[in-house]
Amino acid sequence: MNKQTIQIVAMVTVTVLILFLHMLSPPWGSYHFVLSELYYLPLILGVLRLDLKGVIATYLFVSAAYLLGAWVTALPQPACRILHLVFSGLVVLLAAILVDRLKKRHLQTEQERYFSGIGQVATVIVHDLKNPLISIQGFARRIQEGKGDTALAALTITKSAQVMQRIVNDVLEFARPVRLNPKQGDLRQSIQRSCETCWTKAEERGVKLIVKLPTEPVMSDIDSYQLERALVNLIDNSVDASCHGGDVIVTATAGKNKIAITIKDHGEGMAQETLDNLFTLTYTTKNEGTGFGVPISKKIIEAHGGTIRVSSKVHSGTEVFIGLPLQSGNR
Repeated sequence: MNKQTIQIVAMVTVTVLILFLHMLSPPWGSYHFVLSELYYLPLILGVLRLDLKGVIATYLFVSAAYLLGAWVTALPQPACRILHLVFSGLVVLLAAILVDRLKKRHLQTEQERYFSGIGQVATVIVHDLKNPLISIQGFARRIQEGKGDTALAALTITKSAQVMQRIVNDVLEFARPVRLNPKQGDLRQSIQRSCETCWTKAEERGVKLIVKLPTEPVMSDIDSYQLERALVNLIDNSVDASCHGGDVIVTATAGKNKIAITIKDHGEGMAQETLDNLFTLTYTTKNEGTGFGVPISKKIIEAHGGTIRVSSKVHSGTEVFIGLPLQSGNR
C-alpha cells in the first residue's frame, strides 16, 4: 500500500467516523453542530495531500456523507445545509488552487536550483581545466618543435594531466550518491588514522596536531574508509588555515547515543560570506582545489546519519562540530 492510498483510506475513515457520530447525535444539540464542522478535517487533509482532481473527489464524498447525516437526523433548515455546502466548496476550491500553485512554484524553484548547480559545476570544470590544458598544449608544442627541456616538459604535462584527473574524479564523486559499506569498528581508530594522515603536512607547516580521544572503545557501524576521507579533508583544511606554530586540536567525546567530534584551529578564521557558502558546491577560497572537498565530507557524514556544523570568526579561528550516532551497544 503506497503513501497516497494510505492517505485516501485515512480520509475515508475520518469521514465515516464523523458521519457515524453525526447520525447518533440529536439534531437539536450543540454537539450535532460541532460534528457538522468536523467535516472540514478530511477536506483540509485532501487539499494538503491530493491534486485538484483528488480534492474535488474528496469534496463530493464528504458532501454526500454530510447530506446523509443531515437527512438521517432530520436536521431542519435545508437552506442552511445548502449554504454550508456552497461555502465549504468555495473554501476548498480556493485552498486547493493556492496549494497547487505553491507546489508548482516549489517544483520550479527546485528545478532552477538543480540547473543552477549544473551551471556551477560546468563553470568550475571549464575554469579549472583551462589552465592545465594550456600547459599541456604549450609544452607539447615545445616538444614537437624540439625546444626547451624535454624532461621538464614531460613532467609538467604529467602533472597537468593529474590535476585534470583529480578534477574529473571530484565531479564524479560528488555527482554519485554515497554508498557505504558499514562494519562494526572503533571510531577512535578512524579518528586516529585520519590525524596520522595529516601529521606530515602539519609538521611541514609547523603546526602542532593535538588529538584527544576517549579511553574506552567507541564501537559503531561505520564505513571507515569513507569516514576517514571526510575527516582527513576537514583536518587538512584546518592545518591549511593555521599559521606556523599554531595548534589544531581534534577532540572526540562519547555520549549515550552519539559521539561528538570537534576540529579546532586558531587560524585567521572565515568571513561570514565564506561561512555561509562553506557547503555550497564548488565554493572555495584556496588557490588550489575545486571546492568539492567540504561538500563531499558533508555528504559522507550525513550518509552515516550524522551532522556537521561549522563556527568561525575572523582572527579567532574555526571549529568544526561533527555528531555521529552510536549503535545500541554503546547505550
